[in-house]
Parts: sequence; C-alpha cells; structure tokens
Amino acid sequence: MAHILTGAIPSPNIWNSPQTYELENRAVDPDGVADAAMRAIRPWDGATVLDIGCGTGFHLPSLAATAARVVGVEPHAGLASRATSRCASLPNVRVRTATAQALPVPDSSVDVAIARWAYFFGPGCEPGLRELSRVMRRGGAAFVVDLDASRGAFGRWFSRSIPSYSAKDVEAFWSRQGWQRRELDLRMVFASRADLESVLRIEFTPAVAEAAAEETEGLELDYPNVLRWRHF
Repeated sequence: MAHILTGAIPSPNIWNSPQTYELENRAVDPDGVADAAMRAIRPWDGATVLDIGCGTGFHLPSLAATAARVVGVEPHAGLASRATSRCASLPNVRVRTATAQALPVPDSSVDVAIARWAYFFGPGCEPGLRELSRVMRRGGAAFVVDLDASRGAFGRWFSRSIPSYSAKDVEAFWSRQGWQRRELDLRMVFASRADLESVLRIEFTPAVAEAAAEETEGLELDYPNVLRWRHF
C-alpha cells in the first residue's frame, strides 16, 4: 500500500481507482470553462502556482505552460509518484508529498493556489485555509473548484451517495471564511459508454451509479460546479 501522510482525508475515487479517474479528468470540461473563469479573476502567466491535491498531476502540465513555477502537493505518495513521472520533462514543475495543512513552500511565496475537487466538504478545512494565508503573496488569489451538489442530476446522485453531506452547511462555511463564489456549468464528454459508466461507478454508490447510467443517454454528462476564490 502506498504511504499516505497523517492528516490526509481519503479521496476514494482517485485513491482507489487512479486509472479510471484519469478517464474522468480527460472527460471533464473540454471547453475550458473552469480555467477561463479563474484566469479572468487572477491570471497565472509568469506566476508561482500551487496545485493542492494534485493527484496524478493531470493539470500540472497545462499550468506549467504559462506559469513560471508550479508546485504540486499530494498526500498520497503513490499518486505523487505518478505526478512526478508525468512532469519529468518539465523543469518548472516540482511535486511534493505533503498535506494541505502543512504546505511545503515558504511564507508569502505563492501567487495562485488551486484546489480542484479537493476541498468540497468545507468544515474541517480550516487548517488548510490557515496555511493558505501563510503561503500566499499579497495580490495573489486562491481558488477552489468543487462539485455543486445543489444542482442538476449529478448533484442529486452525489447527495444520494453521501446523504450526510449538506450543501447548505458547506455554503455557509465558505461564506463565513469570506470566499466569493460563482456557478460553473461544466460538462463531461466521454469516448465510450464503458468509460462513462466506469466513472459513475467510482463517483457513486453501486445502486446510484446504476440508476445514473440508466438515466443518462449518450456520452455526455452535465457537471454543475462552483468556483470559490479569495484574494490576498
């Protein structure tokens, strides 16, 4: 079993099924809506970028294309190793095995921080948010891209799979922390039904995944998200 740092909160989909999660990453947001929304708020051209919960490093190369320096942080050592291999040819990318609550970067050294599908539970993230306050430079911005469980079929399937999740409580948490928000209407587009159904199986309970597959026609899913951000 890969080494996992103390304090890390398990991410069952990518931790248990990284190859299937790769299919999901490839399917999500082919229109680039999320990146465009973040760039409109705080571009990262020539910046130091921190990708928190980078997983296998799927987004690191695209960030590195215009950023001066990119640091990927991932608490699961096996996933961090994959991210390191993925970015081996990129001299401005470094991957570190670490947690959000103990970021391996100096004070006031980050211009843009992004946590994509890594902070959606809200309450409990306070230590990580305190670390953001430590590492962010003045004039920087931090972004959290999350599933919006209050909207659409995907949100309904998520709520059925995790009935203890309260979208209202999560919203109240981020509001108390002083973060801004906007809705993102993303989509997933798959190469095959087999890929689509395999992703549903890692995202939802077996019964919900089966129902979601029956409810979904074709190769596309609507994927309602919310973008949260804070300036520093």
